[in-house]
Amino acid sequence: MTARLASILTAVPPLRVVGLSLDSADPETLAQFYLDLLGGKTLWRKESSVGVRISSGLALIAHRVPDHQRPVWPGSSIVHLDLAADDERDLDECVDRAVELGATVAPMQPGDRWRVLLDPSGHPFCITTVTPPE
Repeated sequence: MTARLASILTAVPPLRVVGLSLDSADPETLAQFYLDLLGGKTLWRKESSVGVRISSGLALIAHRVPDHQRPVWPGSSIVHLDLAADDERDLDECVDRAVELGATVAPMQPGDRWRVLLDPSGHPFCITTVTPPE
């Protein structure tokens, strides 16, 4: 292996995830939903978008798209958030809280340790007790 190839293969990528953008006909409502659900603070409010930083540090940006079409779940090419609950008991409590804030429970559910919900703009997100290994 050449020195150049070795440096490419072992280099730390210069990129990091800083935000997730979601389309919405009503970005104010969508941003407020995630703030209420996850905690955090508003970064900006404009006619075209609302940016919030949720308590985990990720920025969520709700973009105004007047003709926004709600995603169809289950479907293909859908990016979604996975949110962790601490245990099975918390899973149901977290789902109830999300519904109180404006989410709906998706009709198709993948299993006992996952709940798929739809945010106010129809984007799916999961609440689960499954977390990736460190």
